[in-house]
Amino acid sequence: MNAPRVYLDYDQAALDAACNQAAYASNMEALNLRRRQLSAEARRHLPTALRLSYGATEIEQLDVFQAPRTNAPVVVFLHGGAWRAQSAANYSFLAECFLGAGAHFVLPDFIPVTEAAGDLFAMVEQVRRAVAWVYKNAASFGGDASRIYLGGHSSGSHLGSCVLLTDWERDYGLPPEVVKAAALCSGMYDLYPVSLSARSSYVSFTERMIAELSAIRHLDRIRVPLIIGHGSNETPEFQRQARDFHAALTAAGEPAELVVGEGYNHFEIMETFASPYGLLGRAALRLFGLNT
Repeated sequence: MNAPRVYLDYDQAALDAACNQAAYASNMEALNLRRRQLSAEARRHLPTALRLSYGATEIEQLDVFQAPRTNAPVVVFLHGGAWRAQSAANYSFLAECFLGAGAHFVLPDFIPVTEAAGDLFAMVEQVRRAVAWVYKNAASFGGDASRIYLGGHSSGSHLGSCVLLTDWERDYGLPPEVVKAAALCSGMYDLYPVSLSARSSYVSFTERMIAELSAIRHLDRIRVPLIIGHGSNETPEFQRQARDFHAALTAAGEPAELVVGEGYNHFEIMETFASPYGLLGRAALRLFGLNT
């Protein structure tokens, strides 16, 4: 007898796997090791990043890799980790691509959902506060507050999509378009199916959370050009969500481009942000108007 479907054509086991990249990336641990090594090497040869606080708690700090010129654009990148793992330090290797194009590169840390009682709102509030801090303090590290761009991967792309929903005027007293463009890869933009999966064991999904933090339900609040990326070897649900988000944005008349990395899994495609000749690195630099 077939197992009952819980969402679309997924039964429970299939949905759990479709929301779990490890089930579709047998080399995940090797890629995690590679990312840590590349980041350690980057920190050895790049100018030392500034470690600055953007909020009151210990985790609310960010690394600022400074470009060798002032009044430069700023790229803020939100790391992934299934909302519960990784740190800014493990993504330092992405900085060199954007520094070489003349932009500062900012990597915020933020609370894991497992340390926030399963509350994604706590994470979203911190990353929004980090971006607001960058806007208010850009001049202090040579940045141009009028040219802030956003990148993200995996759960960092989900958080990035929530940043794009921010009412900057109401909540922070800032201009309405703090972020000018975003490149988001391998994220979830509709939390409803995720709430039905095994991720509910550590994320305390509520109807309010699903409604407010699913970017695909708030297209009217997204007013900047986007790149939406995914790899062809990612889980079917991550691929579907990227395609559907892109299609919904396009249907709403929003400027959005879908970038599909053929032969890349979830972790491999993120590495292409690290090179101006990589699939996402090239696309992001073009979208952000950065010279290579």
